[in-house]
Amino acid sequence: MSAYHLPCWPLVYGQTCGTGHIRQRPEDFIVHEHLAFTPSGSGEHVFLYLEKTSENTEFIAQQLAKFAQVNERDVGYAGLKDRHAITRQWFSIWLPGGRAEPDWCALNSPHLKLLDCQRHARKLKRGALTGNQFSIIIREWQGDNTALLAKLAQLKAQGMANYYGEQRFGHQGLNLTKAVAMFKGKRVNRNQRSLYLSSARSFLFNHILAQRIQDKTWNQALTGDAFCLHGSRSWFKATPAETNLNQRLADYDIHPTGVLWGIGAPAVSADTAALEQGIIDNYPELNEGLCAAGVTADRRSLRVMIPDLCWEFTDDTSIRLNFTLPAGSFATALLRELFALS
Repeated sequence: MSAYHLPCWPLVYGQTCGTGHIRQRPEDFIVHEHLAFTPSGSGEHVFLYLEKTSENTEFIAQQLAKFAQVNERDVGYAGLKDRHAITRQWFSIWLPGGRAEPDWCALNSPHLKLLDCQRHARKLKRGALTGNQFSIIIREWQGDNTALLAKLAQLKAQGMANYYGEQRFGHQGLNLTKAVAMFKGKRVNRNQRSLYLSSARSFLFNHILAQRIQDKTWNQALTGDAFCLHGSRSWFKATPAETNLNQRLADYDIHPTGVLWGIGAPAVSADTAALEQGIIDNYPELNEGLCAAGVTADRRSLRVMIPDLCWEFTDDTSIRLNFTLPAGSFATALLRELFALS
């Protein structure tokens, strides 16, 4: 059992509208990855666009390394995708020096399909995405249809809270316990280290976002805030001379941010700094461990817009949602506003 309890983070738009089930079949959860660039067509890295069914990203990367007879570190991908789903994503394999390519079509199986193959000059790095497109079916829906439709319209118009999904923290939050063990000296491999550091930062961020939802400031300006530009990961510290912040927030041109904890000078001050530091101080093991690990502080938007969100009842008890989220945002953060899921 984890020493870190994962709370039921507060919802933005009130209680859920009913109950339902997701991922009863792989085709109930479809994800298409959108790269931030187009492969150039030449270079030492082979880019494969694959559709995988009920397979996780890391396992496929390992299988690609074996198939191409390269080290696992020579296989790249932009992000981890759900296992219980049908997902389309890119992988890169480094084949330098004019090495002959294997027959990539031999990868095809009931669980894996090759959709495209391109060359590029550089390895595919984590985070090299603009976002992910989702098509999700909720089955055995029971609830208030009128309330559901009203809340869907509200989410589309006003956005959602940019929580990290519970999958970031592992079963019962065990990734947080493992992060603390790592901070205390337990040796882990590079992939585990990255996962545990991310889990620790995500946990602290979710607490900050939860507090601002409770305070009704998750979409409002606090004194000392830093803001993210819409459609960008860039952020800026507000100055006293900027008097139009609330209007820009209302126009969805900018969004408040929360800290991704690490070393570096604080990007916020006054009320925002006091709120964030108060939460960070409640978790000294995570605070000190992240700083000792040399993680650099960053900012993350508290709000995410979903302008292409659309929905349909495919039958009396099934609902399909289609939407796109920017890289790093979680579909489960949207679903939890609507449904009590299992």
